[in-house]
Amino acid sequence: MNKLSILLVIALISICSTTMAQDIFGHWKSVDDETGKAKSIVEIYQEGEKVYGKIIELIDPSEPDPLCKECTGALKDQPILGLIIIDGLTKDGDEYNDGHILDPNNGKSYKCYIVLEDDDTLKVRGYVGFSLLGRTQYWVREAR
Repeated sequence: MNKLSILLVIALISICSTTMAQDIFGHWKSVDDETGKAKSIVEIYQEGEKVYGKIIELIDPSEPDPLCKECTGALKDQPILGLIIIDGLTKDGDEYNDGHILDPNNGKSYKCYIVLEDDDTLKVRGYVGFSLLGRTQYWVREAR
C-alpha cells in the first residue's frame, strides 16, 4: 500500500506541475537590450496556429500618441499603440519561430524566434539571415 501511495503522489505532482507550467501567452514588459529600460507592454496571443504580439501600453513615450514614422507600406504613420510587432510565429518544440518582429524605432522587420527562459522571462531574438546576426531582448512577464 505504501508503494501505491508514493506512486500516486508522484503522478499527482507530475500532473500538477505540467498543468501549472507557464506558456508564452499574456502580457510582457519589453526591455531594450541597449539601455535596459522598459519600453512597452506587449500582449502575446494565438490566432489559429500562429502567434502574434501587439503593443498594448507604452512606458514613458517620448511623445504623446507616437506614430510608426519609419515604417513603410500600410504601417507607415500608424499608431504604435496597438501595433502588431510579432507576426506569424509557429510552435516548434519549446521555441516559437518562422515569424517576424517589427522594430517601430527603425521600421524594419526581422526574422524572429521566442522561447520561454523561465516562467517570467521571455527570450526574444530578431535577426537577419540566420540567428547569429541579430539582437536579443529579455522580456519580463507583466502581472495583470
